[in-house]
Amino acid sequence: MKKKIIYMSLFLAAVVLAGLVSCTDLDEKVYSDIPLTQFFHTEKDVLMNAGRAYTKLQRYPEEFSLWTLDEIASDEMVAPGRDDGMVWDNGRWNEIQQHQVTATNKILTLAWNNVFEGVSACNEVIYETEQSPITFPAKDQVVSEIKILRAFYYYWALDNWGNIPYTIDYTEKTLPLQKDRKFVFASIENEILTNISKLQDKPTPTNYGRVTQAAAYTLLAKLYLNAKEWIGEDKFQLAVDACNRVIALNSYHIETDYFANFKIHNEASTENIFVIPMHSIFTKDRFYWYTLTLNDASRATFGFKGGMWDEFILEPGFLDKYSNNDLRKKSFLFGQQKDKSGNDIFVEGEAFIYTPTVANYMARKKWEGARCAKYEYQDGLEYYVTDMENDHVLFRYADVLYTKLEALWRMGRAGEMIGDAELQKIRTRAGLAPLQMSDLTNSEFLNELGREFAWEGHRRQDMIRFGVFGNAGWNKPVSGANAKLFPIPKSVLDANSNLVQNPM
Repeated sequence: MKKKIIYMSLFLAAVVLAGLVSCTDLDEKVYSDIPLTQFFHTEKDVLMNAGRAYTKLQRYPEEFSLWTLDEIASDEMVAPGRDDGMVWDNGRWNEIQQHQVTATNKILTLAWNNVFEGVSACNEVIYETEQSPITFPAKDQVVSEIKILRAFYYYWALDNWGNIPYTIDYTEKTLPLQKDRKFVFASIENEILTNISKLQDKPTPTNYGRVTQAAAYTLLAKLYLNAKEWIGEDKFQLAVDACNRVIALNSYHIETDYFANFKIHNEASTENIFVIPMHSIFTKDRFYWYTLTLNDASRATFGFKGGMWDEFILEPGFLDKYSNNDLRKKSFLFGQQKDKSGNDIFVEGEAFIYTPTVANYMARKKWEGARCAKYEYQDGLEYYVTDMENDHVLFRYADVLYTKLEALWRMGRAGEMIGDAELQKIRTRAGLAPLQMSDLTNSEFLNELGREFAWEGHRRQDMIRFGVFGNAGWNKPVSGANAKLFPIPKSVLDANSNLVQNPM
């Protein structure tokens, strides 16, 4: 039985609590009318309430989400129209891929809502926890933890929308003002630096899926790595320093098996730093990549039930970035497909072959396009009945090491790290020769980041930082600098007169 440890317990407790609040039995006490000072009775109550801020992360890998918005905007995922007329979705995916996103795009709006619902939940939890008279040794830690989780949501907002509405006061009644990138950057930095010392410094079963010092320092390192792009200031040395703080914890290591980080039971990974815990039942309709990417014929391979949506594929050309002996290439399905017994699959006499190419963007054939298999698929998956329970990875130790290497490289000092054993293991476990200084060209470094972190939500940010986001690509024209930020959704602008739209 898969253990979700403290996080899933908090999630379930929050569900139970919601049921109590909605109770209509007139003989019951109406919990929504209880003064805040009387609501919490124990440490468990406070922790249960804090879990609500984490549940907002669960929507991240869904079909209409920030993950899909960022991935489709990059060069590693695409959703072409099928030859049966499906998937086109009124051109929503095409807008994103061609960097012509309109403010009414459904995916854009839902991505924004998810991020700022996370901010709002954090604000509420922080206020309620601070106001509660309950005291226990870890109370300050819980508040600091949720403050840095809020900083993580704001990091997402800063990256994707730039100038954003900003508030950290749950009691504020007026519409939040729009703050520029420098303000938001400084606030995220300050929130992390002020609170990080109060977090737990070692991964334990009780803090699994929660913000720890390693997660906070990784977030800080990513913030500093992108500072040149976001606020025009070089903070590469600070990125190195933040990475060194994670390294010094000596709690994380590069797994010998790359795919151990994405197994069904990936809680034991020594590389995963910050994850979204998933459960096949309790987080259903959250993590269902199998149906998003695969064709029905793949049921013979994986034992799925129900129909597949056959929607997201690897963008043609991306597979060419891998050498044939790169084990990470197995993140994607291509070529002749096999059944569970290893036999070639034929459908009505036709060999079932996923081709890495797509002949017509508007009329993709049923088996065109390589499909994602990076996360291990469990038997018996069926949408909205039993979904994936691999914990979705947000930060890995490989990210820390490559962030440090990139920051040093940008300062002309990559030689200080190139021989690091853990760094080289990222490549050698993939069956490749260790990195050499000659490998660290702009294009090859970016390609290596793509191979290591494909479909992990990194690519758009990396392409922008390496200066190639606006280049022409597969079914994509050249785009201008304005495309590096998404528009603020129209519904948000209509609701808050303080906001000014990003240049489009």
